Amino acid sequence: MPAILRIENLNKTYPGGLTALKSVSLEIQEGEIFALLGPNGAGKTTLIGIVCGLVNATAGKVTAGGHDVLRQPRQARALIGLVPQELATEAFETVQAAVTFSRGLFGCAPNPALVEKVLRTLSLWDKRGSKIMALSGGMKRRVMIAKALVHEPRILFLDEPSAGVDVELRRDMWQTVRELKRQGVTIILTTHYIEEAEEMADRIGVIHKGELMLVEEKSRLMRQLGRRELRLHLTEALPALPPQLSAYALTLTDDGLTMVFSFNEDREQARIPALLREVGQLGVSFKDLETQQSSLEDIFVSLVRSRS
Repeated sequence: MPAILRIENLNKTYPGGLTALKSVSLEIQEGEIFALLGPNGAGKTTLIGIVCGLVNATAGKVTAGGHDVLRQPRQARALIGLVPQELATEAFETVQAAVTFSRGLFGCAPNPALVEKVLRTLSLWDKRGSKIMALSGGMKRRVMIAKALVHEPRILFLDEPSAGVDVELRRDMWQTVRELKRQGVTIILTTHYIEEAEEMADRIGVIHKGELMLVEEKSRLMRQLGRRELRLHLTEALPALPPQLSAYALTLTDDGLTMVFSFNEDREQARIPALLREVGQLGVSFKDLETQQSSLEDIFVSLVRSRS
C-alpha cells in the first residue's frame, strides 16, 4: 500500500525551550488504522497539530497525499479530518446544522445526501434536529467525528476518541472506526486506552519524551516483545525448584505452589513438552496449568521504563 502520510525528521521546540518532538519520522499507509501510544506530554498532540497545520514545526517536513502541509496547506488540509480531544461544539446549534456548516468551511458544495449518510453511519440521524447542548458526552463526540468526516477526508485523526465515553459507547465507537476503514479512510488515533489500540490497530507507534521509540505491526510487536508464561499450579508446595530443572527459565512463586516458565520464542515454546515430562519424572504433580500472554499495556510500560 502507498504511504498517504509522510513525516520526515520532524522537530518542535517551543519558545520557552521545551522540546516536544525530536527527529520524528513516520509513514502511514493508506487504509490502515495506526495507533500512537504515549504518556501525557509525550508529543502526541503536538505531532497531530503540525500535521493538521495548527502548529508550526521547528524543522522537518510533512506531506499528506503528496501535498506539503506547509507549502500547500489548503490541498493538504482538505485531505485531513481531525477529531480533537476537547469537545468544542456550538451548544445551541442542531446536529444537522453543525455538520452541514463544517462541510462549508472546507469550500465544499452543499450535499444534504452526504450529510445524511454521515449522520446515519454514526447513529446520529435520529438526533439531527437536537441541539448539541442536549446530547450526552458520547453523542457529542460522535458529532465531532461527523464534522471531521463531512468534507470526505482520506485521513482521519482521532485524538483520545474514547475520553469521557462509557464502555458501551466506546465499543460502538470502535465499530464505527472499523466501518470507516472499510470505506477506505486512513485512521490515526492517539489513546490512553491500551485496550483500544490492541482491539483496532494494524500498527502501533510508541512515542515518549518527543521520540518515536518504535513502529511495528501489532501482531509482530506482540510476538516479539510480548512474553508468554506457562504456569503450573502444583498439588503441594515446593521449598525450592528441583536442580534437575535448572536448564529451564523457571521461577517459583513465594508460596511454592506455582511453577512459572517464561518464553517468547517458538523454540522456547517447543521445550514445553520436555519440561512437562521432566516434571512428571521428578514426581512433581500439578492440578492445573495455564498460559498467559503479555498485553500491549505490559509492553508499553516495559518500553517506557527502559527509556526513563
